[in-house]
Amino acid sequence: MKKLFLGLAVAAGMMTFAQETKTVSTEPIKKETQPIRFGIKAGGNSSYFSEQKLSLNNQKIGFHAGVLVNIPLSQKFSLQPEVLYNQLGAKSVISSTDVTVGDTNIKTKSDYKTTMNYISVPLMVQMRPTERFYVEAGPEFSYFINGKNSGNSTISTTTGGVTNTQSVSNSEDIDKDNVNKFNLGLGLGLGYDITQNIGINARYINSLTDMRNQKPEGTEPLNHRTFQLGLNYKF
Repeated sequence: MKKLFLGLAVAAGMMTFAQETKTVSTEPIKKETQPIRFGIKAGGNSSYFSEQKLSLNNQKIGFHAGVLVNIPLSQKFSLQPEVLYNQLGAKSVISSTDVTVGDTNIKTKSDYKTTMNYISVPLMVQMRPTERFYVEAGPEFSYFINGKNSGNSTISTTTGGVTNTQSVSNSEDIDKDNVNKFNLGLGLGLGYDITQNIGINARYINSLTDMRNQKPEGTEPLNHRTFQLGLNYKF
């Protein structure tokens, strides 16, 4: 009788172990959503104005730097708001005037480098086709802080068939009243996480807002075009 009870106990134990093993093996593995992470980022900007053709001659080199927070929405998608100090502008900004006063004709041609500083708030939605690689897109809201024009002006004065030419170098602050303070852009980019904390990111931002406070009649909107390349560090 004792042997019978012992055999039944062993059999019951084996059946229970087998049932538990089956339950564990068939239960789907759940991947946990990553936590919210804060970070910093910085890098270079290459920008120009929409009225210019894309060329190395008119690319203004600047920088961006700021903070970010990455908010996972699912295993594949996350939301990343950022607050950046953003330096935009353009080189080879050409302007010319031709004025005649009596017998005197004055032609002025200016070649400027324009620097415009903004506080920008990109709001990027990121999608990860792989664990380390992601693509992103979203709006960028910017507020103009200040700016400067610096360069050379060539002034040609013609009187009685005699022309005198002089070159003048100058630098002046941009009048804030002439600039649209708020700027809306659309960003598209991609990135790669080199390690768990360090990543690299490339982004293109196309401004949708005319930067001038009052657009002259018959002219096209004047927008920013910006390429960004930078590093980020997540804590």
